[in-house]
Amino acid sequence: MKNFCFLMTLLSVTLVSAQIEEEVKVETFFYAFHDKNEFAIKRVVSPDILMQTVGLNTLGKMTVRNNNFNDLINFMITTPDSISFQEKILDYKILIDGGMAHVWAPYEFWYNGEFSHCGVNSFQLFKEEDTWEIIYLIDSRRKEDCNHVSE
Repeated sequence: MKNFCFLMTLLSVTLVSAQIEEEVKVETFFYAFHDKNEFAIKRVVSPDILMQTVGLNTLGKMTVRNNNFNDLINFMITTPDSISFQEKILDYKILIDGGMAHVWAPYEFWYNGEFSHCGVNSFQLFKEEDTWEIIYLIDSRRKEDCNHVSE
């Protein structure tokens, strides 16, 4: 019985440690994003990162749009310091299976102090050797039904 309790404790500590590591990678991504730090953000993502957005097009039809990671970098570094932007992460849900992890993170996006939109970020991470990296990011975007929007 002592061995079983020890193994369960060890497993719990290992899972919590792994979840913290993925959450730290995602938090690092957003710290770098808000600080407009291109080099820090590139340290936590794969050079081949895939990005997509789910949302309504101009005709009101739900679509999936492919995004270019360099466009995100350009937005970061070309936004003047006089204009603020913040992606407020409201929660994290983390699932792990071996070398793969999924992070589900609802958010609100604020631009120049005004609410812009809300949605969910879905990060896929891959653990190569001892390092987790973000390999895929898809987000949803909407301006309505943001019941979690803070005032």
